[in-house]
Parts: sequence; C-alpha cells; structure tokens
Amino acid sequence: MQFWVAQMIFNFAWSPLFFGFQEIALALIVIIALLISIVGFIVASRKQDYLSALLFVPYLAWVAFATVLNASIFLMN
Repeated sequence: MQFWVAQMIFNFAWSPLFFGFQEIALALIVIIALLISIVGFIVASRKQDYLSALLFVPYLAWVAFATVLNASIFLMN
C-alpha cells in the first residue's frame, strides 16, 4: 500500500506543478518519482494480486510517455 499511496501523492502533485505553476524541472523530478513508485507497486503487488499489478502496466506506459514529454520540454527550455 505504501507504493500505491506514494504514486497517488506524486500523481496529484504533478499536474499543478507542470500546468499550474509551470515548474517544469520540479515536475520532472516528481514524475520520475511517480514512475519509480508505479514500478515499485507492480513489483510489490504481483505476487499478492497479479491482476492489480497487470492493470498498472498501461498506467506505467502512459506515465513513461508523459515523463519523456516532460523531459523534452525541460531540455528544450
């Protein structure tokens, strides 16, 4: 549950940082932490609840894509 709570906190923090405050560098740090917490959740929960872990894979792909976009915008500015 700790990884799940962590990813929820990072998820809720990223949008205001990136879009609201336009803190691209800080948002990049948060989304990388989000990516790590999602991977941690998948690894930690796959033995206990394989379906939950499997359902997080598309979320992982989406956040990985958003991380690339965030990093690209950071590098371009």
